[in-house]
Amino acid sequence: MKELTGAQIVLECLKEQGVDTVFGYPGGTILNIYDALYAEKKHFTHILTSHEQGAAHAADGYARATGKVGVCFATSGPGSTNLVTGIATAYMDSIPMVAITCNVNLPLLGKDTFQEVDINGITMPITKHGYIVKDVNVLAKTIRKAFRIAQEGRPGPVVVDITKDVTADKCMYEPKKPLKVQVNNAFSKEEIEQAVKVIAKAKRPFIYVGGGAVLSGCEKELKEFAEKVDAPVCDTLMGKGAFDAHHALYTGMIGMHGTKTSNFGVSKCDLLITLGARFSDRVIGNAKTFAKDAFILQADIDAAEVGKNIHADLSLIGDLKAVLKALNKALTPLKHAAWKKEIAKIQERFPLFYPEDHLTTPYVIEKLDEVTTGDAVICTDVGQHQMWTAQYYKFKKPRTFLTSGGLGTMGYGLGAVIGAKMGCKNKVCVNITGDGCFRMNMQELATASRYNIPIVNIVMNNGTLGMVRQWQTLFYKKHYSETTLRDKVDYCKVAEALGCEAIRVTKKEEVIPALRKALSAKGPVVIECVTGIDDAVYPMVPAGASIAECFDAGDLK
Repeated sequence: MKELTGAQIVLECLKEQGVDTVFGYPGGTILNIYDALYAEKKHFTHILTSHEQGAAHAADGYARATGKVGVCFATSGPGSTNLVTGIATAYMDSIPMVAITCNVNLPLLGKDTFQEVDINGITMPITKHGYIVKDVNVLAKTIRKAFRIAQEGRPGPVVVDITKDVTADKCMYEPKKPLKVQVNNAFSKEEIEQAVKVIAKAKRPFIYVGGGAVLSGCEKELKEFAEKVDAPVCDTLMGKGAFDAHHALYTGMIGMHGTKTSNFGVSKCDLLITLGARFSDRVIGNAKTFAKDAFILQADIDAAEVGKNIHADLSLIGDLKAVLKALNKALTPLKHAAWKKEIAKIQERFPLFYPEDHLTTPYVIEKLDEVTTGDAVICTDVGQHQMWTAQYYKFKKPRTFLTSGGLGTMGYGLGAVIGAKMGCKNKVCVNITGDGCFRMNMQELATASRYNIPIVNIVMNNGTLGMVRQWQTLFYKKHYSETTLRDKVDYCKVAEALGCEAIRVTKKEEVIPALRKALSAKGPVVIECVTGIDDAVYPMVPAGASIAECFDAGDLK
Protein backbone atom coordinates (compact mmCIF):
# COMPACT_ATOMS: atom_id res chain seq x y z
CA MET A 1 0.00 0.00 0.00
CA LYS A 2 1.07 3.56 -0.67
CA GLU A 3 -0.37 7.02 -0.28
CA LEU A 4 -1.44 8.60 -3.60
CA THR A 5 -3.50 11.53 -4.80
CA GLY A 6 -6.89 10.88 -6.34
CA ALA A 7 -5.44 11.74 -9.76
CA GLN A 8 -2.72 9.12 -9.33
CA ILE A 9 -5.28 6.57 -8.14
CA VAL A 10 -7.30 7.10 -11.34
CA LEU A 11 -4.26 6.21 -13.44
CA GLU A 12 -3.28 3.26 -11.23
CA CYS A 13 -6.80 1.85 -11.60
CA LEU A 14 -6.58 2.23 -15.39
CA LYS A 15 -3.31 0.26 -15.30
CA GLU A 16 -5.06 -2.47 -13.29
CA GLN A 17 -7.67 -2.73 -16.03
CA GLY A 18 -5.04 -3.05 -18.77
CA VAL A 19 -5.88 0.32 -20.31
CA ASP A 20 -3.13 1.50 -22.65
CA THR A 21 -4.89 4.22 -24.66
CA VAL A 22 -7.01 7.17 -23.54
CA PHE A 23 -8.76 9.76 -25.70
CA GLY A 24 -9.48 13.14 -24.21
CA TYR A 25 -9.29 16.89 -23.87
CA PRO A 26 -7.99 18.72 -20.77
CA GLY A 27 -9.55 21.60 -18.86
CA GLY A 28 -9.57 23.24 -15.45
CA THR A 29 -11.24 20.61 -13.27
CA ILE A 30 -9.39 17.63 -14.75
CA LEU A 31 -5.93 19.29 -14.65
CA ASN A 32 -4.75 17.20 -11.69
CA ILE A 33 -5.33 14.01 -13.68
CA TYR A 34 -3.50 15.42 -16.69
CA ASP A 35 -0.64 16.51 -14.42
CA ALA A 36 -0.42 12.95 -13.09
CA LEU A 37 -0.57 11.68 -16.67
CA TYR A 38 2.56 13.73 -17.47
CA ALA A 39 4.59 11.34 -15.28
CA GLU A 40 2.95 8.22 -16.76
CA LYS A 41 3.72 8.68 -20.45
CA LYS A 42 5.42 5.29 -20.71
CA HIS A 43 2.24 3.55 -19.53
CA PHE A 44 -0.40 5.37 -21.57
CA THR A 45 -0.89 6.70 -25.06
CA HIS A 46 -3.09 9.76 -24.77
CA ILE A 47 -4.73 11.04 -27.95
CA LEU A 48 -5.68 14.70 -27.75
CA THR A 49 -8.72 15.00 -29.99
CA SER A 50 -9.95 18.22 -31.55
CA HIS A 51 -13.32 18.04 -29.78
CA GLU A 52 -14.61 15.99 -26.86
CA GLN A 53 -17.18 14.32 -29.11
CA GLY A 54 -14.24 13.01 -31.15
CA ALA A 55 -12.78 11.55 -27.94
CA ALA A 56 -16.01 9.71 -27.13
CA HIS A 57 -16.32 8.31 -30.66
CA ALA A 58 -12.64 7.29 -30.64
CA ALA A 59 -13.08 5.45 -27.33
CA ASP A 60 -16.15 3.76 -28.82
CA GLY A 61 -14.28 2.78 -32.02
CA TYR A 62 -11.37 1.45 -29.96
CA ALA A 63 -13.79 -0.69 -27.93
CA ARG A 64 -15.64 -2.04 -30.98
CA ALA A 65 -12.45 -2.94 -32.83
CA THR A 66 -10.60 -4.52 -29.88
CA GLY A 67 -13.30 -5.85 -27.57
CA LYS A 68 -11.68 -3.93 -24.68
CA VAL A 69 -13.22 -1.07 -22.70
CA GLY A 70 -12.76 2.31 -24.38
CA VAL A 71 -11.75 5.20 -22.13
CA CYS A 72 -12.16 8.95 -22.58
CA PHE A 73 -11.41 11.98 -20.40
CA ALA A 74 -13.19 15.35 -20.30
CA THR A 75 -13.34 18.35 -18.05
CA SER A 76 -16.49 19.77 -16.45
CA GLY A 77 -19.30 21.75 -18.03
CA PRO A 78 -19.10 21.90 -21.84
CA GLY A 79 -16.25 19.39 -21.82
CA SER A 80 -18.45 16.71 -20.30
CA THR A 81 -21.60 17.68 -22.21
CA ASN A 82 -19.65 17.39 -25.47
CA LEU A 83 -19.28 13.67 -24.66
CA VAL A 84 -23.04 13.12 -24.53
CA THR A 85 -23.64 12.18 -28.19
CA GLY A 86 -20.73 9.73 -28.08
CA ILE A 87 -21.99 8.18 -24.83
CA ALA A 88 -25.50 7.80 -26.32
CA THR A 89 -24.00 6.21 -29.45
CA ALA A 90 -22.18 3.63 -27.32
CA TYR A 91 -25.27 2.99 -25.19
CA MET A 92 -27.57 2.30 -28.14
CA ASP A 93 -25.09 -0.21 -29.60
CA SER A 94 -24.06 -1.83 -26.28
CA ILE A 95 -20.41 -0.74 -26.40
CA PRO A 96 -18.28 -0.95 -23.21
CA MET A 97 -16.88 2.49 -22.42
CA VAL A 98 -15.83 4.40 -19.31
CA ALA A 99 -16.02 8.20 -19.52
CA ILE A 100 -14.05 9.88 -16.74
CA THR A 101 -15.02 13.49 -16.17
CA CYS A 102 -14.15 15.93 -13.41
CA ASN A 103 -16.39 18.47 -11.75
CA VAL A 104 -15.96 21.57 -9.61
CA ASN A 105 -14.77 21.30 -6.01
CA LEU A 106 -17.24 19.67 -3.61
CA PRO A 107 -18.15 22.88 -1.68
CA LEU A 108 -19.02 24.55 -5.01
CA LEU A 109 -21.43 21.87 -6.26
CA GLY A 110 -25.00 23.08 -6.73
CA LYS A 111 -24.06 26.77 -6.75
CA ASP A 112 -24.02 27.38 -10.53
CA THR A 113 -20.24 27.53 -10.37
CA PHE A 114 -18.28 28.28 -13.54
CA GLN A 115 -18.38 25.21 -15.82
CA GLU A 116 -20.46 23.21 -13.35
CA VAL A 117 -22.96 20.74 -14.77
CA ASP A 118 -24.67 17.61 -13.43
CA ILE A 119 -23.26 15.23 -16.04
CA ASN A 120 -24.63 12.20 -14.20
CA GLY A 121 -28.13 13.61 -14.30
CA ILE A 122 -27.76 14.47 -17.98
CA THR A 123 -26.45 11.02 -18.98
CA MET A 124 -28.58 8.85 -16.68
CA PRO A 125 -30.89 7.63 -19.51
CA ILE A 126 -27.94 6.83 -21.82
CA THR A 127 -25.57 4.95 -19.50
CA LYS A 128 -25.58 1.61 -17.73
CA HIS A 129 -24.57 3.45 -14.59
CA GLY A 130 -23.12 6.75 -13.40
CA TYR A 131 -21.15 7.89 -10.37
CA ILE A 132 -20.08 11.16 -8.82
CA VAL A 133 -17.10 10.63 -6.52
CA LYS A 134 -16.95 13.04 -3.57
CA ASP A 135 -14.54 11.10 -1.34
CA VAL A 136 -11.07 9.97 -2.37
CA ASN A 137 -11.42 6.88 -0.18
CA VAL A 138 -14.05 5.37 -2.48
CA LEU A 139 -12.43 6.44 -5.76
CA ALA A 140 -10.55 3.23 -6.57
CA LYS A 141 -13.53 1.05 -5.66
CA THR A 142 -15.80 3.17 -7.89
CA ILE A 143 -13.53 3.00 -10.94
CA ARG A 144 -13.17 -0.76 -10.58
CA LYS A 145 -16.96 -1.11 -10.40
CA ALA A 146 -17.35 1.09 -13.47
CA PHE A 147 -15.16 -1.20 -15.57
CA ARG A 148 -16.98 -4.30 -14.37
CA ILE A 149 -20.41 -2.80 -15.09
CA ALA A 150 -19.32 -1.59 -18.56
CA GLN A 151 -18.40 -5.18 -19.51
CA GLU A 152 -20.88 -7.29 -17.58
CA GLY A 153 -23.96 -8.79 -19.20
CA ARG A 154 -25.06 -6.51 -22.01
CA PRO A 155 -22.14 -4.06 -22.29
CA GLY A 156 -22.49 -0.29 -22.23
CA PRO A 157 -21.01 3.04 -21.15
CA VAL A 158 -20.45 4.18 -17.57
CA VAL A 159 -19.70 7.75 -16.45
CA VAL A 160 -17.42 8.43 -13.47
CA ASP A 161 -17.56 12.11 -12.47
CA ILE A 162 -14.97 13.18 -9.85
CA THR A 163 -14.89 16.49 -8.00
CA LYS A 164 -11.61 18.35 -8.49
CA ASP A 165 -10.70 18.35 -4.79
CA VAL A 166 -10.94 14.53 -4.76
CA THR A 167 -8.27 14.38 -7.48
CA ALA A 168 -5.97 16.39 -5.18
CA ASP A 169 -6.84 14.63 -1.91
CA LYS A 170 -4.70 11.71 -0.75
CA CYS A 171 -5.42 8.26 0.65
CA MET A 172 -3.84 4.83 0.84
CA TYR A 173 -4.02 2.87 -2.39
CA GLU A 174 -3.77 -0.91 -2.63
CA PRO A 175 -3.46 -2.50 -6.11
CA LYS A 176 -6.09 -5.14 -6.91
CA LYS A 177 -6.80 -7.49 -9.78
CA PRO A 178 -9.79 -6.51 -11.95
CA LEU A 179 -13.15 -7.66 -10.64
CA LYS A 180 -14.36 -10.80 -12.37
CA VAL A 181 -17.01 -10.12 -14.99
CA GLN A 182 -20.05 -12.27 -14.26
CA VAL A 183 -21.88 -14.04 -17.09
CA ASN A 184 -25.61 -14.52 -16.65
CA ASN A 185 -26.37 -17.80 -18.40
CA ALA A 186 -29.93 -18.20 -17.17
CA PHE A 187 -31.02 -20.72 -19.82
CA SER A 188 -31.75 -24.23 -18.59
CA LYS A 189 -31.02 -27.68 -19.97
CA GLU A 190 -34.77 -28.14 -20.45
CA GLU A 191 -35.01 -24.95 -22.53
CA ILE A 192 -32.13 -26.12 -24.74
CA GLU A 193 -33.87 -29.46 -25.24
CA GLN A 194 -37.12 -27.66 -26.09
CA ALA A 195 -35.28 -25.43 -28.59
CA VAL A 196 -33.67 -28.45 -30.24
CA LYS A 197 -37.09 -30.07 -30.69
CA VAL A 198 -38.46 -26.89 -32.27
CA ILE A 199 -35.46 -26.63 -34.62
CA ALA A 200 -35.68 -30.30 -35.62
CA LYS A 201 -39.36 -29.93 -36.48
CA ALA A 202 -38.98 -26.85 -38.71
CA LYS A 203 -39.17 -27.16 -42.50
CA ARG A 204 -38.19 -23.56 -43.34
CA PRO A 205 -35.83 -22.26 -40.62
CA PHE A 206 -34.06 -18.91 -40.96
CA ILE A 207 -31.28 -17.54 -38.73
CA TYR A 208 -31.30 -13.82 -37.90
CA VAL A 209 -28.02 -12.53 -36.41
CA GLY A 210 -27.58 -9.26 -34.51
CA GLY A 211 -24.87 -7.26 -32.79
CA GLY A 212 -24.90 -9.54 -29.76
CA ALA A 213 -23.15 -12.19 -31.85
CA VAL A 214 -20.27 -9.78 -32.51
CA LEU A 215 -20.01 -8.76 -28.85
CA SER A 216 -20.09 -12.40 -27.73
CA GLY A 217 -17.27 -13.48 -30.05
CA CYS A 218 -19.27 -16.56 -31.07
CA GLU A 219 -18.43 -16.63 -34.79
CA LYS A 220 -17.01 -20.19 -34.60
CA GLU A 221 -20.07 -21.52 -32.76
CA LEU A 222 -22.42 -19.61 -35.08
CA LYS A 223 -20.88 -21.16 -38.20
CA GLU A 224 -21.19 -24.65 -36.69
CA PHE A 225 -24.78 -23.96 -35.68
CA ALA A 226 -25.84 -22.65 -39.10
CA GLU A 227 -24.29 -25.64 -40.84
CA LYS A 228 -25.90 -28.09 -38.40
CA VAL A 229 -29.32 -26.51 -38.83
CA ASP A 230 -28.67 -26.15 -42.58
CA ALA A 231 -30.53 -22.84 -42.62
CA PRO A 232 -30.03 -19.54 -44.46
CA VAL A 233 -28.49 -16.73 -42.41
CA CYS A 234 -29.20 -12.99 -42.53
CA ASP A 235 -27.73 -10.28 -40.35
CA THR A 236 -28.49 -6.80 -39.08
CA LEU A 237 -26.30 -3.75 -39.53
CA MET A 238 -24.76 -4.43 -36.10
CA GLY A 239 -24.34 -8.14 -36.76
CA LYS A 240 -22.02 -7.72 -39.77
CA GLY A 241 -18.99 -10.00 -39.68
CA ALA A 242 -20.32 -12.45 -37.10
CA PHE A 243 -21.15 -14.76 -40.03
CA ASP A 244 -18.86 -14.77 -43.06
CA ALA A 245 -20.56 -12.97 -45.97
CA HIS A 246 -18.88 -15.41 -48.40
CA HIS A 247 -20.57 -18.46 -46.84
CA ALA A 248 -23.06 -20.29 -49.05
CA LEU A 249 -25.81 -19.95 -46.40
CA TYR A 250 -25.51 -16.16 -46.18
CA THR A 251 -28.33 -14.13 -47.70
CA GLY A 252 -27.33 -10.56 -46.76
CA MET A 253 -28.73 -7.91 -44.47
CA ILE A 254 -32.36 -7.86 -43.37
CA GLY A 255 -34.63 -4.84 -43.00
CA MET A 256 -35.26 -1.44 -44.52
CA HIS A 257 -32.30 -1.70 -46.90
CA GLY A 258 -31.80 -5.43 -46.64
CA THR A 259 -31.71 -7.83 -49.58
CA LYS A 260 -34.94 -9.11 -51.07
CA THR A 261 -33.66 -12.62 -50.33
CA SER A 262 -33.43 -11.97 -46.59
CA ASN A 263 -36.68 -9.99 -46.41
CA PHE A 264 -38.72 -12.43 -48.49
CA GLY A 265 -37.08 -15.46 -46.86
CA VAL A 266 -37.81 -14.33 -43.30
CA SER A 267 -41.38 -13.52 -44.37
CA LYS A 268 -41.80 -17.12 -45.58
CA CYS A 269 -39.97 -19.03 -42.83
CA ASP A 270 -41.70 -21.24 -40.28
CA LEU A 271 -38.95 -20.81 -37.64
CA LEU A 272 -36.97 -17.64 -37.02
CA ILE A 273 -33.91 -18.23 -34.85
CA THR A 274 -32.94 -14.81 -33.51
CA LEU A 275 -29.42 -14.53 -32.10
CA GLY A 276 -28.40 -11.38 -30.25
CA ALA A 277 -30.81 -9.11 -32.11
CA ARG A 278 -33.42 -6.76 -30.68
CA PHE A 279 -36.02 -6.63 -33.48
CA SER A 280 -35.27 -2.99 -34.28
CA ASP A 281 -37.92 -1.04 -36.17
CA ARG A 282 -35.46 -0.73 -39.08
CA VAL A 283 -35.36 -4.53 -39.29
CA ILE A 284 -38.95 -5.61 -38.72
CA GLY A 285 -40.93 -2.91 -40.57
CA ASN A 286 -44.58 -3.53 -39.72
CA ALA A 287 -44.46 -5.56 -36.50
CA LYS A 288 -47.87 -7.13 -37.18
CA THR A 289 -46.69 -8.73 -40.42
CA PHE A 290 -43.10 -9.56 -39.47
CA ALA A 291 -42.41 -13.31 -39.81
CA LYS A 292 -46.11 -13.79 -39.08
CA ASP A 293 -46.13 -17.53 -39.83
CA ALA A 294 -42.95 -18.31 -37.91
CA PHE A 295 -42.24 -19.70 -34.48
CA ILE A 296 -39.88 -17.15 -32.88
CA LEU A 297 -36.91 -18.53 -30.95
CA GLN A 298 -34.93 -15.66 -29.38
CA ALA A 299 -31.52 -15.98 -27.71
CA ASP A 300 -30.15 -12.89 -25.96
CA ILE A 301 -28.07 -11.93 -22.95
CA ASP A 302 -30.60 -9.26 -21.97
CA ALA A 303 -33.94 -10.63 -20.77
CA ALA A 304 -35.48 -7.17 -21.22
CA GLU A 305 -35.17 -7.57 -25.00
CA VAL A 306 -37.32 -10.71 -25.09
CA GLY A 307 -40.79 -9.87 -26.31
CA LYS A 308 -40.11 -6.11 -26.28
CA ASN A 309 -40.83 -5.54 -29.98
CA ILE A 310 -41.83 -8.99 -31.25
CA HIS A 311 -43.37 -11.81 -29.21
CA ALA A 312 -40.93 -14.68 -28.66
CA ASP A 313 -42.44 -18.17 -28.47
CA LEU A 314 -39.31 -19.47 -26.74
CA SER A 315 -36.31 -17.62 -25.31
CA LEU A 316 -32.83 -18.58 -24.18
CA ILE A 317 -31.24 -16.02 -21.86
CA GLY A 318 -27.46 -16.03 -21.76
CA ASP A 319 -24.22 -15.25 -23.53
CA LEU A 320 -24.60 -16.35 -27.15
CA LYS A 321 -21.33 -18.26 -27.13
CA ALA A 322 -22.62 -20.42 -24.27
CA VAL A 323 -26.10 -20.72 -25.80
CA LEU A 324 -24.73 -21.88 -29.17
CA LYS A 325 -22.28 -24.30 -27.57
CA ALA A 326 -25.18 -25.92 -25.71
CA LEU A 327 -27.35 -26.04 -28.84
CA ASN A 328 -24.55 -27.44 -30.99
CA LYS A 329 -23.86 -30.17 -28.46
CA ALA A 330 -27.52 -31.21 -28.41
CA LEU A 331 -28.29 -30.85 -32.14
CA THR A 332 -28.18 -33.60 -34.71
CA PRO A 333 -27.23 -32.29 -38.20
CA LEU A 334 -30.31 -31.44 -40.27
CA LYS A 335 -30.96 -31.07 -44.00
CA HIS A 336 -33.25 -28.52 -45.67
CA ALA A 337 -32.44 -28.97 -49.36
CA ALA A 338 -35.85 -27.86 -50.69
CA TRP A 339 -35.90 -24.71 -48.53
CA LYS A 340 -32.34 -23.78 -49.49
CA LYS A 341 -33.21 -24.28 -53.14
CA GLU A 342 -36.20 -21.95 -52.77
CA ILE A 343 -33.99 -19.30 -51.15
CA ALA A 344 -31.32 -19.74 -53.85
CA LYS A 345 -33.95 -19.05 -56.53
CA ILE A 346 -34.94 -15.80 -54.78
CA GLN A 347 -31.27 -14.87 -54.51
CA GLU A 348 -30.71 -15.54 -58.21
CA ARG A 349 -33.80 -13.60 -59.20
CA PHE A 350 -33.14 -10.54 -57.01
CA PRO A 351 -29.43 -9.75 -56.87
CA LEU A 352 -28.15 -6.40 -55.63
CA PHE A 353 -27.41 -4.01 -58.49
CA TYR A 354 -26.48 -0.38 -59.11
CA PRO A 355 -26.03 1.91 -62.15
CA GLU A 356 -22.78 1.22 -63.99
CA ASP A 357 -22.70 4.24 -66.31
CA HIS A 358 -21.05 6.58 -63.76
CA LEU A 359 -19.01 6.63 -60.55
CA THR A 360 -21.14 5.37 -57.64
CA THR A 361 -20.56 4.62 -53.97
CA PRO A 362 -21.31 0.87 -54.39
CA TYR A 363 -18.60 0.70 -57.09
CA VAL A 364 -16.07 2.36 -54.76
CA ILE A 365 -16.99 -0.04 -51.92
CA GLU A 366 -16.71 -3.11 -54.15
CA LYS A 367 -13.24 -1.97 -55.25
CA LEU A 368 -12.25 -1.27 -51.64
CA ASP A 369 -13.33 -4.82 -50.75
CA GLU A 370 -11.27 -6.12 -53.67
CA VAL A 371 -8.12 -4.11 -52.86
CA THR A 372 -8.25 -4.90 -49.11
CA THR A 373 -9.37 -8.54 -49.72
CA GLY A 374 -12.08 -7.90 -47.15
CA ASP A 375 -9.56 -7.72 -44.32
CA ALA A 376 -9.86 -4.05 -43.32
CA VAL A 377 -11.60 -2.50 -40.34
CA ILE A 378 -14.33 -0.40 -41.94
CA CYS A 379 -16.01 2.50 -40.15
CA THR A 380 -18.86 4.55 -41.54
CA ASP A 381 -20.92 7.56 -40.73
CA VAL A 382 -24.70 7.42 -41.23
CA GLY A 383 -26.81 7.51 -44.37
CA GLN A 384 -26.65 6.12 -47.89
CA HIS A 385 -22.94 5.33 -47.79
CA GLN A 386 -23.54 3.37 -44.55
CA MET A 387 -26.20 1.19 -46.16
CA TRP A 388 -24.15 0.66 -49.33
CA THR A 389 -21.16 -0.39 -47.19
CA ALA A 390 -23.33 -2.94 -45.39
CA GLN A 391 -24.58 -4.24 -48.74
CA TYR A 392 -21.40 -4.32 -50.83
CA TYR A 393 -18.41 -4.85 -48.52
CA LYS A 394 -18.13 -8.58 -47.77
CA PHE A 395 -17.35 -8.74 -44.07
CA LYS A 396 -15.63 -11.97 -43.07
CA LYS A 397 -14.85 -11.37 -39.40
CA PRO A 398 -16.46 -9.71 -36.38
CA ARG A 399 -15.27 -6.33 -35.13
CA THR A 400 -14.44 -5.18 -38.65
CA PHE A 401 -17.54 -3.04 -39.25
CA LEU A 402 -17.91 -0.07 -36.91
CA THR A 403 -20.99 2.07 -37.37
CA SER A 404 -23.60 3.90 -35.32
CA GLY A 405 -26.56 1.56 -35.71
CA GLY A 406 -28.98 2.50 -32.94
CA LEU A 407 -28.47 6.25 -32.59
CA GLY A 408 -27.54 6.92 -36.23
CA THR A 409 -24.87 9.48 -35.36
CA MET A 410 -23.63 11.63 -38.23
CA GLY A 411 -19.98 12.55 -37.59
CA TYR A 412 -19.24 9.25 -35.79
CA GLY A 413 -16.89 7.64 -38.30
CA LEU A 414 -13.75 9.78 -38.22
CA GLY A 415 -13.34 9.61 -34.44
CA ALA A 416 -14.17 5.89 -34.53
CA VAL A 417 -11.57 5.09 -37.20
CA ILE A 418 -8.90 6.91 -35.18
CA GLY A 419 -9.85 4.82 -32.15
CA ALA A 420 -9.91 1.62 -34.21
CA LYS A 421 -6.43 2.28 -35.63
CA MET A 422 -5.00 3.01 -32.18
CA GLY A 423 -6.37 -0.33 -31.00
CA CYS A 424 -5.47 -2.30 -34.15
CA LYS A 425 -2.21 -0.80 -35.37
CA ASN A 426 -1.48 -3.67 -37.77
CA LYS A 427 -4.84 -3.50 -39.54
CA VAL A 428 -5.95 -1.33 -42.43
CA CYS A 429 -8.56 1.10 -41.05
CA VAL A 430 -10.88 2.99 -43.41
CA ASN A 431 -13.72 5.42 -42.75
CA ILE A 432 -16.44 5.78 -45.41
CA THR A 433 -18.47 8.95 -45.04
CA GLY A 434 -20.70 11.36 -46.92
CA ASP A 435 -20.11 15.05 -47.39
CA GLY A 436 -22.94 15.87 -44.97
CA CYS A 437 -21.51 13.65 -42.21
CA PHE A 438 -17.86 14.52 -42.84
CA ARG A 439 -18.34 18.23 -42.24
CA MET A 440 -19.75 17.57 -38.76
CA ASN A 441 -16.47 16.37 -37.25
CA MET A 442 -13.86 16.85 -39.98
CA GLN A 443 -11.71 18.76 -37.48
CA GLU A 444 -10.55 15.34 -36.24
CA LEU A 445 -8.32 15.19 -39.35
CA ALA A 446 -6.07 17.49 -37.32
CA THR A 447 -5.91 14.76 -34.66
CA ALA A 448 -4.97 12.13 -37.25
CA SER A 449 -2.27 14.33 -38.78
CA ARG A 450 -0.88 15.44 -35.40
CA TYR A 451 -0.12 11.83 -34.49
CA ASN A 452 0.45 10.75 -38.11
CA ILE A 453 -2.18 8.02 -37.79
CA PRO A 454 -2.37 6.14 -41.12
CA ILE A 455 -6.11 6.04 -41.73
CA VAL A 456 -8.02 6.42 -44.99
CA ASN A 457 -11.10 8.63 -45.02
CA ILE A 458 -13.28 8.23 -48.14
CA VAL A 459 -15.70 11.13 -48.59
CA MET A 460 -18.58 10.29 -50.93
CA ASN A 461 -19.44 13.79 -52.15
CA ASN A 462 -22.84 13.88 -53.84
CA GLY A 463 -23.58 17.48 -52.88
CA THR A 464 -26.59 16.60 -50.77
CA LEU A 465 -27.85 14.90 -47.62
CA GLY A 466 -28.39 11.79 -49.71
CA MET A 467 -30.65 9.63 -47.55
CA VAL A 468 -32.93 12.54 -46.68
CA ARG A 469 -33.07 13.55 -50.36
CA GLN A 470 -33.99 9.97 -51.28
CA TRP A 471 -36.99 10.15 -48.93
CA GLN A 472 -37.92 13.57 -50.28
CA THR A 473 -37.83 12.13 -53.82
CA LEU A 474 -39.99 9.13 -52.96
CA PHE A 475 -42.39 10.49 -50.34
CA TYR A 476 -42.25 14.32 -50.31
CA LYS A 477 -42.95 15.24 -53.96
CA LYS A 478 -39.29 16.16 -54.56
CA HIS A 479 -39.46 19.05 -52.11
CA TYR A 480 -35.71 19.25 -51.46
CA SER A 481 -36.05 21.39 -48.36
CA GLU A 482 -32.59 22.22 -46.93
CA THR A 483 -30.87 19.05 -48.13
CA THR A 484 -28.87 20.30 -51.12
CA LEU A 485 -25.36 21.32 -50.04
CA ARG A 486 -24.70 24.07 -52.58
CA ASP A 487 -21.59 25.50 -51.00
CA LYS A 488 -17.99 26.21 -51.89
CA VAL A 489 -16.22 23.77 -49.59
CA ASP A 490 -13.22 22.06 -51.20
CA TYR A 491 -12.75 18.92 -49.12
CA CYS A 492 -9.33 18.17 -50.57
CA LYS A 493 -8.09 21.63 -49.60
CA VAL A 494 -9.63 21.21 -46.13
CA ALA A 495 -7.82 17.89 -45.73
CA GLU A 496 -4.51 19.39 -46.85
CA ALA A 497 -4.99 22.40 -44.57
CA LEU A 498 -5.47 19.99 -41.65
CA GLY A 499 -2.23 18.16 -42.48
CA CYS A 500 -3.50 15.22 -44.53
CA GLU A 501 -2.83 14.00 -48.03
CA ALA A 502 -5.81 14.38 -50.38
CA ILE A 503 -6.92 12.70 -53.61
CA ARG A 504 -9.96 13.63 -55.72
CA VAL A 505 -11.71 10.93 -57.77
CA THR A 506 -14.31 11.71 -60.45
CA LYS A 507 -14.09 8.63 -62.72
CA LYS A 508 -14.38 4.90 -62.16
CA GLU A 509 -10.90 4.23 -63.58
CA GLU A 510 -9.38 6.50 -60.91
CA VAL A 511 -10.75 4.50 -57.97
CA ILE A 512 -8.30 1.58 -57.67
CA PRO A 513 -5.14 3.74 -58.15
CA ALA A 514 -6.46 6.17 -55.51
CA LEU A 515 -7.21 3.37 -53.07
CA ARG A 516 -3.80 1.74 -53.55
CA LYS A 517 -2.01 5.06 -53.10
CA ALA A 518 -4.00 5.88 -49.94
CA LEU A 519 -3.57 2.42 -48.41
CA SER A 520 0.21 2.54 -48.88
CA ALA A 521 0.57 6.01 -47.31
CA LYS A 522 2.37 6.46 -43.99
CA GLY A 523 -0.10 9.03 -42.68
CA PRO A 524 -3.78 10.03 -42.96
CA VAL A 525 -5.31 10.35 -46.43
CA VAL A 526 -8.64 11.74 -47.62
CA ILE A 527 -10.13 10.47 -50.88
CA GLU A 528 -12.97 12.63 -52.17
CA CYS A 529 -15.21 10.74 -54.61
CA VAL A 530 -17.60 12.92 -56.59
CA THR A 531 -20.83 10.98 -57.18
CA GLY A 532 -24.36 11.58 -58.51
CA ILE A 533 -26.81 13.62 -56.47
CA ASP A 534 -29.75 11.27 -57.15
CA ASP A 535 -28.09 7.88 -56.61
CA ALA A 536 -30.39 5.93 -54.29
CA VAL A 537 -30.07 2.93 -51.97
CA TYR A 538 -32.14 -0.09 -52.93
CA PRO A 539 -33.81 -2.37 -51.97
CA MET A 540 -35.95 -0.28 -49.65
CA VAL A 541 -38.88 -0.83 -47.32
CA PRO A 542 -41.10 2.22 -46.70
CA ALA A 543 -41.51 3.14 -43.04
CA GLY A 544 -44.27 1.09 -41.42
CA ALA A 545 -44.60 -1.33 -44.35
CA SER A 546 -44.00 -5.08 -44.24
CA ILE A 547 -40.46 -6.15 -45.14
CA ALA A 548 -42.12 -8.38 -47.75
CA GLU A 549 -43.01 -5.13 -49.56
CA CYS A 550 -39.39 -4.12 -50.21
CA PHE A 551 -38.81 -2.64 -53.65
CA ASP A 552 -35.89 -1.59 -55.84
CA ALA A 553 -35.29 0.75 -58.79
CA GLY A 554 -36.59 -1.89 -61.20
CA ASP A 555 -39.91 -2.08 -59.36
CA LEU A 556 -40.31 1.71 -59.56
CA LYS A 557 -40.00 1.56 -63.33
